[in-house]
Amino acid sequence: MRSLKILILLLATTTIFHSCKKEIELNTEWKDVTIVYGILNQLDSIHYIKVTKAFLGPGNALQYAQIPDSSNYPYKMEVSLEAWNSTNQVAVYRFDTTTIHNKDSGQFYFPNQMTYTNDSSLDPIYHYKLIIRNPQTQKEILSETALVRDFTVERPFNYQAISFDPGKISKVEWVSAEGGRLYQVIVRFYYLETSKQNPSQSVEKYVDWEIVSRKISKNDLGGEEIVESYDNDGFYSLLHAKIPVDPDVDRVARILRYYFIVAAEDLQTYIEVSQPSNSIVQEKPAYSNIDNGIGLFSARFVKTVDSIQLSQRTKDEIRANDLTKDLGF
Repeated sequence: MRSLKILILLLATTTIFHSCKKEIELNTEWKDVTIVYGILNQLDSIHYIKVTKAFLGPGNALQYAQIPDSSNYPYKMEVSLEAWNSTNQVAVYRFDTTTIHNKDSGQFYFPNQMTYTNDSSLDPIYHYKLIIRNPQTQKEILSETALVRDFTVERPFNYQAISFDPGKISKVEWVSAEGGRLYQVIVRFYYLETSKQNPSQSVEKYVDWEIVSRKISKNDLGGEEIVESYDNDGFYSLLHAKIPVDPDVDRVARILRYYFIVAAEDLQTYIEVSQPSNSIVQEKPAYSNIDNGIGLFSARFVKTVDSIQLSQRTKDEIRANDLTKDLGF
């Protein structure tokens, strides 16, 4: 799940029991609650399912979150993925444990974190059922999802030259994907940075420009024509904000790559519910599509349009624009 990484905060909630006594018992008897997160993408070479447990104890919960044993089961869970057509099971994929060594810092333990993985190829024509079995309690945790199908991008297209003329509007166009609901479009601008002191030292760098942050299709059936506009001036504002002025380097504009990132409906609902509230009522309902547990199991798809050139007019504008003329392009 590279391009886009998902960061999850799981805090165990407790029920407060109030009896006739003058005491309030904050911690009830512990109950096994399995937490599951997995996002499938048929283009991924490795598929990840995160399986942990809720934890409860006296004191600061954030301190418990830094201890791996608080979240991890002390034994291996049985994790499998079944591929189904409309009526029959066509394949079963078994997941095994692995350790990720580069988890970002946060409120849960890092940089090492255990997860379940499988490297099988997934076919978007099938529906996928997740089965997690606890070998100690025999409890089964279930969920299912369809995959997001490939789709057509009509603008831009590969190998064309694009101009970001100041003061004007550009557009992206695509046909919605079957199984997809929420869309985000990112333009990645690549440039080459070379040291003036040592011209043999060149580094390729990039900055990302989000031109469509949140577009929801009418449904997940696919086939909807979608056109979204964006302001070309945002390109120069991005370079000004993200690339520092450095008189010791020369920079050369290279290519653009467009990323169309699509979330399935359950993932879209989870994102919507997780957004901060903008009303007086701050409490929002939690969303889960895991049976006999809590969490999220869904799908996403990332389509790229590569090798897009910047027009010479835009390259000249980068050198002349008030926001970018000092960046050494």
